[in-house]
Amino acid sequence: QVQLVESGGGLVQAGGSLRLSCVASGGTFTRYSMGWFRQAPGKEREFVSSISRGDGTTTYADSVKGRFTISRDNAQNTVYLQMSRLKAEDTAVYYCASRLAAGVGPNVYSPSNYAYWGQGTQVTVSS
Repeated sequence: QVQLVESGGGLVQAGGSLRLSCVASGGTFTRYSMGWFRQAPGKEREFVSSISRGDGTTTYADSVKGRFTISRDNAQNTVYLQMSRLKAEDTAVYYCASRLAAGVGPNVYSPSNYAYWGQGTQVTVSS
């Protein structure tokens, strides 16, 4: 059973930066593609970014492209989300997720395609 634990959330002013981390345990990390999603109050969970297993192909939502960077450290079983130039509309609970798949193509966008989830970490951006 894969377990995911996020950290790094907090309160930051607009224009600032945060780095989220997600540590995985209970599985062979290199077999999984990883994703970040977020959910704001009253809204559906939405895709933020993903990174494939293997060559580390990355995918981003248009709303974060150019501001957020996803990366993974397979030696540390960790995936990161570096968030820069944060905006008030980035405020949400951020979730890490994993799936036993390559992690490329349109399937990366849907939360239903991810089998394992972390508990979430709150990111609040003040304007």
